[in-house]
Amino acid sequence: MSSTSRIADSIIEAEDFSTWNIDPGHSAAEFKVRHMMISNVKGKFSGLSGVLKLDETDYAHSTVEVSIPAASVRTVDEKLDAHLKAEDFLDVEKFPTLTFRSTSIRYTGRQEYEVAGDLTIRGVTKSVTLTVSEISEHVKDPWGNVRIGLSGSIRINRKDFGFVWNAPLEFGGVLVGDEVAITLDVQFIKA
Repeated sequence: MSSTSRIADSIIEAEDFSTWNIDPGHSAAEFKVRHMMISNVKGKFSGLSGVLKLDETDYAHSTVEVSIPAASVRTVDEKLDAHLKAEDFLDVEKFPTLTFRSTSIRYTGRQEYEVAGDLTIRGVTKSVTLTVSEISEHVKDPWGNVRIGLSGSIRINRKDFGFVWNAPLEFGGVLVGDEVAITLDVQFIKA
């Protein structure tokens, strides 16, 4: 293949991609974790930012990057929020941002995509796979912006990211479970 053909192919491929920015006002990352082995505690991060480079002809060729401010964590209890922000958990002073960068996207054939990527929490980066189960159609809002929405989920082991704090319970077990379920509901605006 000549270099002219490769350049032409690159230009055609670039035209298939569109850029979408996260709308922080309509996006959130939520989590839940087992508490005292009897119920789940839920929390939420807000202020998400990031970019989706969407291949309009084949979503599997797309890429996504997301940043989440660690200090935005909220539960229904202010004391718990303060503990989650402290050194035992997120240590927001030292690690102010959680990030995800996709490395590959695979269509599973069930109207779902597996988005593999690097998740960084507390300065620890691990390869994870997020299941994206809902992708909306493109819609135009009342102000003329084109939007798309995505919903996804993942389960991680908190200890993999350095969240090792725990407390034993009098009758056995521990205060905080290891598995954390994370759900993302993200809205993007076409640039």
